[in-house]
Amino acid sequence: MLSYWEQQSFLQYDHIIVGSGIVGLSTAIELKDRFPGARILVLERGLLPTGASSRNAGFACMGSLTELLDDSQYSSEAQIVELFDQRKKGLERLRNRLGDATIGYAQNGSYELISNAELGALDHIDRLNELLLPITQKPAFRLASQKIKPFGFSENYTKALIENTCEGELHTGKMLRALSDLATSRGIEIKTGAEVTRFDEYETHVAVSVSDPLRGNDLVLHTNSLSLCTNAFTTQLLPGEDVTPGRGQVLVTQPIPGLKFKGVYHFDKGYYYFREIDGRVLLGGGRNLDFEGETTTDIALNSLIQIDLEQKLHDIIIPGVHYHIEMRWAGIMAFGATKQPIVKAHSKRIFGAYRMGGMGVALGSLSAMQLADIIQSHM
Repeated sequence: MLSYWEQQSFLQYDHIIVGSGIVGLSTAIELKDRFPGARILVLERGLLPTGASSRNAGFACMGSLTELLDDSQYSSEAQIVELFDQRKKGLERLRNRLGDATIGYAQNGSYELISNAELGALDHIDRLNELLLPITQKPAFRLASQKIKPFGFSENYTKALIENTCEGELHTGKMLRALSDLATSRGIEIKTGAEVTRFDEYETHVAVSVSDPLRGNDLVLHTNSLSLCTNAFTTQLLPGEDVTPGRGQVLVTQPIPGLKFKGVYHFDKGYYYFREIDGRVLLGGGRNLDFEGETTTDIALNSLIQIDLEQKLHDIIIPGVHYHIEMRWAGIMAFGATKQPIVKAHSKRIFGAYRMGGMGVALGSLSAMQLADIIQSHM
């Protein structure tokens, strides 16, 4: 049961976006740029973003050497270059929109640890640098093995160190807070704890049903356009889309006095990643140990992977260093047949941008811009 006032003032919107992560908030801001007078609403089913936007490692990265080489098994050189370019442009758009100081962006170095089994990757550095040079304007990768010992990494595992010259780091919380603050300052409404249960498209509008536990039934909102920016959770509203969830496990240590390295790091084809943050080590990954188990939207910890992360922390990253784990968490990413994000119109009024392939920080802002362009072309 709704009041007259509620029906008059709270149910009608020009654009509704589902998902308040990087892509959803950026899409709302992009739409406000194009339609300044529009009423825009962002709906988030959790009190905080549910997927990976607030639960990632804060890497501003575009792909490590071994990851790109692994991609070459199922992607052409042109596709690899195009995706690298999209990641670069997305990061630039994010940084330009919010400012480096606001999001804690820094370039403290980005490196990849190369094991004995991966030494063959070094033979491909020159070729990849040549392919990416039109985008990077400088060598994207270079050897930095002289830093292995000063950084304190295990020399039994780390046979070479490659510097990724185009990558940086940021503070995920500050970034999402800044996006949210910018959206609200522009008059964009953000409602959390608002789960979309279904939508129905009509000739003149889309009816969006949102769970309303207090009233005991769904609240139906009307909008001219509906955008689904729900990444790994997209198939709950769009069954049949090529979106496969992939859970990412993370742990963070207590501060470690005298920690020898700063910056961000990758190893094992990008399946593992770690960084220094506030004198701590943040380490994540291990999805490749249990692909089947980690193909889930259940935000829970996998004990097998958490044990593996601790072992790699002890054996590879800070061997011989005493540490305590302070916190652990998991986030849900989205993958598919390719690493290209999906940005498209599903119909005259239904749109979507999702499947960021674990690179939402890099791809999110560009995908949002592309989505807003598509919506504008349909209005």
